[in-house]
Order: sequence, then C-alpha cells, then structure tokens
Amino acid sequence: MDVKAIVKEKYGEAATRAAVGRTSCGCGTAEGGCGDPITSNLYDLEQLGSLPVEAVVASLGCGNPTALADLKAGETVLDLGSGGGIDVLLSARRVGPTGKAYGLDMTDQMLALARENQRKSGVTNVEFLRGEIEHIPLPDNSVDVIISNCVINLSADKDAVLREAFRVLKPGGRFAVSDVVVRGHDVPAEVRRSMELWIGCVAGALEESDYRAKLEGAGFEQVDVEPTRIYSVADARAFLANAGPGLIEMAEQVDGRFMSAFVRAVKPGAASERCCGPTCCQPGQQANSGQ
Repeated sequence: MDVKAIVKEKYGEAATRAAVGRTSCGCGTAEGGCGDPITSNLYDLEQLGSLPVEAVVASLGCGNPTALADLKAGETVLDLGSGGGIDVLLSARRVGPTGKAYGLDMTDQMLALARENQRKSGVTNVEFLRGEIEHIPLPDNSVDVIISNCVINLSADKDAVLREAFRVLKPGGRFAVSDVVVRGHDVPAEVRRSMELWIGCVAGALEESDYRAKLEGAGFEQVDVEPTRIYSVADARAFLANAGPGLIEMAEQVDGRFMSAFVRAVKPGAASERCCGPTCCQPGQQANSGQ
C-alpha cells in the first residue's frame, strides 16, 4: 500500500472540509464527525479562543505538544506535519516576536488553509513550508525545538524522520512530540494491515521500546515516553468502528495497548555545556570559578 499517497489524499480532503468550517477527523476515525477518544479535548478554551475557527476544526492530532514542550521566548520551533497550523500559531505566540515557528506539511490544501489561518490570526513570526517530514527543507543545526502532533506514526519510514529531526536540531535542541504509541505488546496483524487504521494513527504506531530505540539510534539522548491517554475497550470500539468488517470485534484484544504519549528527547551538544557555573554544571563538568 502507498501510505504516503493515501495519507496525502485523506488529509487533503480534511483540509477542504475544514476550510468551510466542517469538522474533520484525522486520528481516531478517518471519516465522519469527531468526538473520538484520540482527537477530543486536547486544548483549553483560552487557546482555542485565540485562533481562527478553521485552525481549530482542522486539528487532527492526539495531544497538545505546545503545552508540554516548555517553549521559551526567542526559540525557533518546527512542527512536523503542521496541518491547519494550530500548533504552529500557538507556538509562535509562546516564542514571541524574537522567535520563529515553522510548519512543514506535504499537503497543498493544508498549507493553503494554514497560511489563511495565519493571515486571520495576525501572527507574523510564522513560515509554512512544503515538504515531507522524511526530507526536512531546513539547514543542519537550525532549530531549537521540534514538535509534532500525531504525525510521525503516519510515516512509513520513521527512521528517516528521526534522523532528519536530529539533523536540523541545534546541539542541545529538544524533540517534544505527541504521538500514538503501542504499550508493551504488539497488536493483531489485521489491525496493522488496515489502511483506515493507519490513517487513524493506530496501525502505524510504534511500540514504546521501538520508539526509544529508534530515537537513540538517530543519536538522541534523555529519551522519555510519558503517557497522556491510555485507550480502553470502549475507546478501541470507537476507533475500530469504521475501520472495516470484523475489526470492531477485536476491541478487547487491543484494550490498553494504545496510548497517546508525549515523547521527549535531546540532541547532545553545546546547549548543556554553555552553562557551567556553580549552579548548573552537568555531572563530570568543572564549575566555572570565574578565574
């Protein structure tokens, strides 16, 4: 199956619906209205009230990386698979006028929607880029923080995504993404083969130990996977319902096996070494005596 082509088609359709104010679903269900266990209730009312409605209804993620990434004024942020731009616009406000937020997406309809949402929001420290998350169109060592909202699981080449993320991060840069992750056990082969569930962010999800290993293999350190939502049998029935005949009967087999998680890692390097005063030395470093 051509995962990339089908993801591009489905998310293009979602952007078209969102552009006219119709709710779309990405993770959780590939069709129909939202309210599914993966995409619902991720942002607070204050955040939603500051954004164009089209950015809100185009939100197809499984988390809120901007609330967890500890963004600082002046930082440069990159959102992998930025969709309608909700996390880019929120990030741009967090990093302020001295910072910058990039959004990267491969879908023309999503890019057009995101740029219109930027115009409506009045946020200027934003740039949306066309490209694939396996081939990021930015220079080496150019970004302080990488965020993503339930997109990496959609890629058929996750190793390439993580290598590229490592490349464009500055030394000491942070990887801080929301994603769907498998908890401890693999899932039935029928679920893995379902294209609808791949689009729904479930079939392509990595097992937690695999995610950690791939991040470490790309060069990252301080890898952490923090559960934010663990999906029950009832949740599983919701995301299996539209995935094809027979799959809903497998809900009990995937009870508790999927979770939304916040995945963190750090690119080793100069950021941790720049500060070596008496209050911030790393283990093995000498404090700066000022002499």
